[in-house]
Amino acid sequence: MSKRITKSLLANGTTLATEPAWNAELDAKHNQLVEWMQAQHLAGVLIRRNENVAWLTGGAVEVRVLTPCETGVASLLVTAAGKRYYLTTENEAPRLHDEEFGALDFEQVLFPWYADDTLGAAALLAGGPLGSDTPGPGLTPVNLFPLRASLSETEIARYRWLGAEVSAATVEALREVEPGLSEYDLEAITAAGLLRRGILPSVYLFAVDERIMKYKHAAARGARLKQYGMLNLCARKWGLVISITRFIHFGALPAELAARFQSAAQVNAALLDASRVGATSAELFKVAQAAYATQGFPGEEQLHHQGGPTGYGEREWVATPKGTETVVNNQAFAWNPSIRGGKTEDTVFVCDGKIEWLTATPELPVIEGVANGTVYPAAGVLVR
Repeated sequence: MSKRITKSLLANGTTLATEPAWNAELDAKHNQLVEWMQAQHLAGVLIRRNENVAWLTGGAVEVRVLTPCETGVASLLVTAAGKRYYLTTENEAPRLHDEEFGALDFEQVLFPWYADDTLGAAALLAGGPLGSDTPGPGLTPVNLFPLRASLSETEIARYRWLGAEVSAATVEALREVEPGLSEYDLEAITAAGLLRRGILPSVYLFAVDERIMKYKHAAARGARLKQYGMLNLCARKWGLVISITRFIHFGALPAELAARFQSAAQVNAALLDASRVGATSAELFKVAQAAYATQGFPGEEQLHHQGGPTGYGEREWVATPKGTETVVNNQAFAWNPSIRGGKTEDTVFVCDGKIEWLTATPELPVIEGVANGTVYPAAGVLVR
């Protein structure tokens, strides 16, 4: 095994990956990428998208500076001959060496900030057909999702830590919510808890009262909470994404709304039960469709996507009527069935037909969904 990294991964004093384990992950990914390149008859692959940089470096590198941007301040190049480079500008080089790439086995390639020559340098170093995860002249488009879909043990260790921390931050925020706060306040409270933990929020869908009932994707617009609030978010660290939604209601929960949560939990259970290796996107869509009909809400699946696998993307794909993507082993999922104000959303890990919840919040009410005799818990509404 090659020496890919010279440190362990620590989080809050806890070792999430020893140096040998982290090396094993990085070496396996490198070999997988090189074999794939050779099969595709590519001399090299230029990796620029943040999620792919994080994947190949095992979460050791974060090149993101502009948060909404798909690319960062450095690119990776791996050649079919096994050479590894990172390409960046001279002004970024000192920090990237000290804080991102210094413990890794990538060679540095530099140019002035005003003369970025990433494409030219990559083409020269590859010396042949060059693939890239971002478009550009002379580049062959590549999709690296199939390579990163199945997660390693060290990735799952990172995911467990991240799921627990995002869940804790969400519960903390939920308990700070009070009537009169605005949707922007809810965003700020939750983001503060995440950022304190070194976790970057990537999706904010925070809504209150009638906006939850009216819109499936209710981005915050400043409405003030009367009775019913929703914290719906995605957050990232080491390239991995956690999705979670939790609700709070002041005063007794209306029976009709409680019933919708129960029904959403049943749809969620059906989807989790069907998330088996080899299941296709189209088959999973049909599962959701049938589950909604059984619950008395036929056609509800038409009003919003139901979710799908996650990992290095908030959703790597979503279940669609003609989707051909398939479930693989050791894959993360975030299903998000919803019924007119009632919703369930968690991030789980699927391994050998077993479900592991990464965002369990046992301190909150729990609803039990059942599919084929198996109980699948879902979060209920915190009532105050």
